[in-house]
Amino acid sequence: MSDKRPSKLAELKTRATVFAALGDETRLVVVAKLLSGKPQSISQLTDGTRLTRQAVTKHLRVLEAAGVVRGVRAGREMLFALQSRPLEDARAYLDRIARQWDDALARLKAFVD
Repeated sequence: MSDKRPSKLAELKTRATVFAALGDETRLVVVAKLLSGKPQSISQLTDGTRLTRQAVTKHLRVLEAAGVVRGVRAGREMLFALQSRPLEDARAYLDRIARQWDDALARLKAFVD
């Protein structure tokens, strides 16, 4: 019987894609606007910013490729919604790294003391 879970390397590549997508200030602005939970159009995402529709579209494509957002056609426009799973995975990964650092620092402190 084969294991259906992704390999460790595939998991790392997926996380790297998510972190790269979130590593841009403009994309973080777009993600913050989508945190309301309500799907939004490109026009709504550009409201109150100096971003063009083309710029937002470009950034949405990167976020969509990373699985962070999902676009759904609603009539003539696309609505974009935040996908929580990749963000939850990224947070869990960072939490695990933080625990490893805490453990390493505790061992260092015990050694020094």
